[in-house]
Amino acid sequence: MAEALGEARRAAEAGEVPVGAVAVLGEEIVGRGRNAVIAERDPTAHAEIVALRAAARRLGNYRLAGVTLYVTLEPCPMCVGALLQARVARLVYGAPDPKGGAVESLGRLLDDPRWNHTVEVASEVLAVESRAVLQAFFQARRPAPSAR
Repeated sequence: MAEALGEARRAAEAGEVPVGAVAVLGEEIVGRGRNAVIAERDPTAHAEIVALRAAARRLGNYRLAGVTLYVTLEPCPMCVGALLQARVARLVYGAPDPKGGAVESLGRLLDDPRWNHTVEVASEVLAVESRAVLQAFFQARRPAPSAR
């Protein structure tokens, strides 16, 4: 998760919402990603998608059996769908996302027994640190209280 936090910080430095992700197989990072929707002009360039794409290229297969995805923010519905399609084994995420999270906050998409794949989930791992990166990013973009 520390590596995912580093990716989130790099996203913030680039002016993107600071979400980072790493895909791990065994003990090896096989894909890295950070939000790049602005830079790529691509609404699908979420950190999770970027990391999954990198892992698929590296492993030579769109099926990522045995991969754990670490991400600093609870995934949205699009990213949950990508996890299922890629057959990711495990998801570990940091901060919950009450406005867009589709794992536990707004919906529990991975809990539906009708899916042909299940993803093990660990939530709120380094949640305080993940939330702090997001809060610092957005606080820096808001006007100071005296300027309002």
